[in-house]
Amino acid sequence: MGIVYVLALLAIGYLIGSVKIINQGNEALVERLGKYHKKLTPGLNYVVPLLDNIVLEESVRERMIDIEPQDAITSDNVSVVVDAVVYWRILQLERTYYQVEDVEEALENLVTTTLRSEIGQMQLSRIFSSRSEINQSLLHQLDDATASWGVKVTRVEVQKITPAKAVLEAMELEKAADSKKKAAIFEAEGKKQAAIEEAEGAVQSMKMIAEALKTHPNSREILRYLVAQRYVDANYRLGDSPNSKLVFMDPKALTEALSDLIPRDGEGGNGHTGV
Repeated sequence: MGIVYVLALLAIGYLIGSVKIINQGNEALVERLGKYHKKLTPGLNYVVPLLDNIVLEESVRERMIDIEPQDAITSDNVSVVVDAVVYWRILQLERTYYQVEDVEEALENLVTTTLRSEIGQMQLSRIFSSRSEINQSLLHQLDDATASWGVKVTRVEVQKITPAKAVLEAMELEKAADSKKKAAIFEAEGKKQAAIEEAEGAVQSMKMIAEALKTHPNSREILRYLVAQRYVDANYRLGDSPNSKLVFMDPKALTEALSDLIPRDGEGGNGHTGV
């Protein structure tokens, strides 16, 4: 009776020891007599006590590695600080366990090296506008490099790219200079266009005056009046200028100058003022 009781206890202990429950999202590796035997999946699994040993139970869900800020140098010798986030998961637990000593440490070192290499192949001006391209290139390289580890890199995100303080100050100065240059060009173009329009208006005005004077009997007096009006306007503008200066002109000299500019009747060849 005692022997049966002992055997029953041994049988119950054997059954309990041979049952292994794996939670959803995890997998486990079993070695038999020191050699890889099989992989346990989520649910109820059976092993042989004393012969089988569960050496690893690990999550196969997606994980994240936050890469610390790393110093890197661009192809145009500019020092920058870059950090990134890598998302990955285990596809083949047996390869991850037997092919690499510490998969997370190995993956982090690989990401750091690959990130520095990628930054070193690009100029600073291109880095800021090609972040998506950098992410895709890193993802492709890391995925290829980790295939033998039974690991899948699902996503890589470069978070920050920060140039050195001196570089940032130089970029700000360059940006300000570029803005001033564009403003100066815009202002010069505006003045040029205004001058062209003013000149075209003056030409049209002169044509209209010339046509009118050809047929008007008092063309000489009209022309004298227009010239005098221009003189008065010019003096008004000069006086209104912030850098204005006083200009004195003898009215008699002005009258004589106008007489010299405007021919007398009969001097134009046909009895009218020549324009």
